[in-house]
Amino acid sequence: MKLAKKDKIVHATYYTGKIKTDGTRHTQRLFDNQRKLLAHLKNHNFNYSLGYLLKTDGKFHEKGVDVNIAVDTLVATYEDICDHIIIVSSDTDLLPAIKKAREKKKIIEYIGFSHMRSHAMINNCSKFILLTKRDLLPFVKTAK
Repeated sequence: MKLAKKDKIVHATYYTGKIKTDGTRHTQRLFDNQRKLLAHLKNHNFNYSLGYLLKTDGKFHEKGVDVNIAVDTLVATYEDICDHIIIVSSDTDLLPAIKKAREKKKIIEYIGFSHMRSHAMINNCSKFILLTKRDLLPFVKTAK
């Protein structure tokens, strides 16, 4: 499955929070896995942009990731880098940047998941695709 279909991909960025180790085996494993993922993405011509992770009540929360996506969307819009932006996120904090890009006649495509769709993103983007479990299965590595 190619999300860009026939369009040429000019730039692809993966956005996530940067994992830091706290001396535990769990965070070290997360850190090591993230390093492997980022190296794999780089080998496949993806860039990455790191926010940070904040631990609250034992759970990690990404911070700054949506801001990075919004800024890159606006830069692509105002520097006229592309005509079509694909966003794989249901974060409605992105809506102001999406609305501004659409005002500037950019096509903003929302890729979401059928079981967690964002109606606000569907209603404010030019196009949308909702992925199903069947769409994702070919990309899932099963444990042996």
